[in-house]
Amino acid sequence: MSGSGPLSGRVCIVTGASRGIGKGIALQLGEAGATVYITGRTLKPNTDNNGVGGSLLETAEEIESRGGKCIPVQCDHSNDDEVQKLFNKVKTEQNGRLDILVNNAFSAGPALATNMRAELRWWEENVDMWDVCNRVSLRGQYLAAVYAARLMVPAKQGLIINVSSAGGLMHFFSVPYSIGKSGSDRMASECSIDLKKHNIAYVSLWPGPTRTEHVLKLQAEDSLEFPGDETKMLSRVIEIGETIEFSGKAVVCLASDPNIMKKTGKILHTAWIADEFRFHDVNGRHHLNPFCLKRMLLMTGHTWLASVMPEFVRIPSWLIAAMFHKFY
Repeated sequence: MSGSGPLSGRVCIVTGASRGIGKGIALQLGEAGATVYITGRTLKPNTDNNGVGGSLLETAEEIESRGGKCIPVQCDHSNDDEVQKLFNKVKTEQNGRLDILVNNAFSAGPALATNMRAELRWWEENVDMWDVCNRVSLRGQYLAAVYAARLMVPAKQGLIINVSSAGGLMHFFSVPYSIGKSGSDRMASECSIDLKKHNIAYVSLWPGPTRTEHVLKLQAEDSLEFPGDETKMLSRVIEIGETIEFSGKAVVCLASDPNIMKKTGKILHTAWIADEFRFHDVNGRHHLNPFCLKRMLLMTGHTWLASVMPEFVRIPSWLIAAMFHKFY
């Protein structure tokens, strides 16, 4: 399929692509014909990743089995030298071309789950939790964006995507996590101001709850035990969650959008992109707008009310923003 898809000839980097959402994005970009550089700390298959598995070579093999082209690069995004070498490698091998950067690398999942089970508050957590959440993610996103911009600005084109979450709007998981996601969203907004004149778009992508390998493993082991009513809520969310490739389909649509500059600096939810470009998940499922009442009822267990609630009944985004307004 490489060479004939909608992204034929494009050069992409997807960070943190050995598993999870990053892998799903890389699979879809490769399937769409792009040359995809994927990064992660795990090059070869092993069993040391909290029992979840996944490796760069496995992702690369699956991309190539679909007809795509993939270059796996072992890279720790907390190591500045390794990040610089990654971009130098792309610059050398692709004659300075880079079309798409997807900043997805994130390393705090297991630590967040442990702290939630222990019901630790931010002042009770180890202060290293700040770096666990934000060194690879928030700082790593900025560093990668700097190097990407240095390749994209001379070419007067490009797309940078920060993978973020609703934690950027409200308290979610932990204080360091929410601050980091808020920073990812603000980074896209701020960086887009200078990049817009160079025809480079920078957006923040919010996937919905996603059925990653780690989440499915916890579910299979009946390990989704959290304080209060969060366990029931999380189980319901997982049941209606996105596959890892749904975000990938959204990224392909953004990369193919001739009007992408109209979206630069914005937060984009995967379900909004699916509604605009009229696609479904790889399993055929239609994912509801995160602000529609039907979805909220399903997540809170009110299935009967959800069955009679029209999908078009939604809470306006301005009202959501006002609910979390921080000025007195």
